[in-house]
Amino acid sequence: MAKILLVDDEEAVRTFLRRGLELDGHVITVAVDGSDAMDRLNETGGAFDLVLTDIRMPVMDGIALALAAKRDYPELTVMLMTGYADQRERARNLDTIVADVLTKPFSLAELRAGVAAVLERRAAS
Repeated sequence: MAKILLVDDEEAVRTFLRRGLELDGHVITVAVDGSDAMDRLNETGGAFDLVLTDIRMPVMDGIALALAAKRDYPELTVMLMTGYADQRERARNLDTIVADVLTKPFSLAELRAGVAAVLERRAAS
């Protein structure tokens, strides 16, 4: 069981992802954009096992969030999601701070497996 900060600007997507991750026993906190996510991180002192964030969002996108979160909480594990090829290319330059990038659309099984793999690598390091 992990504490996951889930960040996506679409309510239906957040709800779907939250429910899927809760099937594996994870405790999920949601944020509607990168700025909201930084508020959640600062409120908890970065006490999350994983930040799972969409890249394309208003206010603060997922890449800006990943950079700010890793700057303030270097031990934090960050995983990105995107449905846009150009955004995935932007994420390639972040290999040192991003654990993985899930390409949308993905199935619930792919999400759960991807998150499990990232959490296993985190536990092993």
